[in-house]
Amino acid sequence: MPNFIPTNYRQDLLLALNIEDQLQPGTFEFALHHLIETKLDLSVFYPRYKNDDQGRPAYDPKVLLKIILFAYSKGITSSREIDWCCRKNITFKALACNAEPHFTTIAHFISSRPSDIEVIFEQVLLVRGQQGLLGHELFAIDGCKMASDAAKTWSGTFKELGEKRDKLKRLIKHHIKEHARCDQNTEDECEKEQRMAQTIETLITTRSMPS
Repeated sequence: MPNFIPTNYRQDLLLALNIEDQLQPGTFEFALHHLIETKLDLSVFYPRYKNDDQGRPAYDPKVLLKIILFAYSKGITSSREIDWCCRKNITFKALACNAEPHFTTIAHFISSRPSDIEVIFEQVLLVRGQQGLLGHELFAIDGCKMASDAAKTWSGTFKELGEKRDKLKRLIKHHIKEHARCDQNTEDECEKEQRMAQTIETLITTRSMPS
């Protein structure tokens, strides 16, 4: 019997990491970070903040947009799970610059400015698609209850997004609507655990696997 180094995926690690190093060029998270930081006009979000002279500092809309839009790209549409990811997942922590916004902050942000968030998300995806920088990376819609024709339509790659702007808008609206629905759900079971169970069940019931 071969003697392998033991593996334990449930262990905790204490690592000294540079946040920016986690956002590797060529990935969606790098593009999301770069576009929101340097290219997109976010001034529409600023008037709602009234803490110029007093009050505690607020989370920058850039941070909230990055973590929400990245979550959507992974099929995550729950403020509680986004909260968990910001505390536990290194890519989320990098996008949030190690901030850990509470799920109520995330929920309030998405519910108060859905149309503005739609515009930003659309711009990020269209820019990436038009520049051909997303290669064959798929936009995850796992766990989203979409019509079969819509799911089939979105089985393509990001390079096709430029030709599907209207469908892209509907997909973004779907994620935001699903996000609001999840946040209104008061059941105790974690969405992350539900999605994991569903994914494992799908793997188990798959009849054929690629060789």
